[in-house]
Amino acid sequence: MANHKSAEKRNRQALLSRARNRINKSQMKTELRKVNEAIIAGSEDDAKSALQVAISVIARTASKGTIHKKNASRKISRLTKRVNRMEPLA
Repeated sequence: MANHKSAEKRNRQALLSRARNRINKSQMKTELRKVNEAIIAGSEDDAKSALQVAISVIARTASKGTIHKKNASRKISRLTKRVNRMEPLA
């Protein structure tokens, strides 16, 4: 437990930061799951629209500092590759 005033404030800030990071990360994971489900279902249009949403959420998560920007770039790249590899049904 914190004994100094500055340490108590730091602890309060850490709790708020942790809560924000969890929200951002959870939202990012949800969007990743939506893209993966569209890929598994074989729906190319749904996958591409879900990818656009996921890219913006991943980039936003990185800009807020929840994940590293290179981690975000890697996730976006791998996800885009998976969507582009989908074969058209027609």
